[in-house]
Amino acid sequence: MLALLHTSPLHVPVFDALRDEHHPGLALRHLVHEELLTRAGHDGPEAVADDVRAVLAGAVADGARAVLCTCSTIGGVAEAAGAGVPVLRVDRPTAAAAVAAGPRVAVLATVASTLGPTVSLIEEEARRAGRPVSVRTLLVEDAWPHFAAGDTGEYARRVAAAADAVTGADAIVLAQVSMTPAQRLVSTAVPVRAGTRAGLAAAPGPPRPEPARPRCDSGG
Repeated sequence: MLALLHTSPLHVPVFDALRDEHHPGLALRHLVHEELLTRAGHDGPEAVADDVRAVLAGAVADGARAVLCTCSTIGGVAEAAGAGVPVLRVDRPTAAAAVAAGPRVAVLATVASTLGPTVSLIEEEARRAGRPVSVRTLLVEDAWPHFAAGDTGEYARRVAAAADAVTGADAIVLAQVSMTPAQRLVSTAVPVRAGTRAGLAAAPGPPRPEPARPRCDSGG
């Protein structure tokens, strides 16, 4: 079983749909803790480190073989928690892909607390790859109230408009899972990266059975 740590219940159907389309048979358990993002936004991600560790410990006790943290704000805290099973932040594959695209990366977020952790992750991936990177950030401040109100369509449109206005970038990173639908609305020629599909694909799944070996008979 793969446990997913969310800070919004709206992410649950998104990942269920991705599982059904690309990873049928993968057992998911969704853990939704909205208060973690609220507190991390006010006091910083480290303020919720103990709570994140407790959530992960509970997931492992319930049988999770790995955990995917879908919140970019607390992803670094989750990775460092030492849960005893693999813990992956959903945006790590996206950060690596952005670094590979070129040295100029623009990060878009709708929650300010997401920007710092995302920039740090991209810089970490650049060091790991031995590539130069210059990261600039844009907070789409007028978008989040629409998401909070449940108007995900307008939310996506505002994110897409902000992405289309970016110039001088080799890659644009949508820092939050909630921003993923904006990918379908952008018209920019700059690659727009979001972590939803890549993050789930990179998460460790259940062990796969070994293929059956052909039976060899001695014949005598």
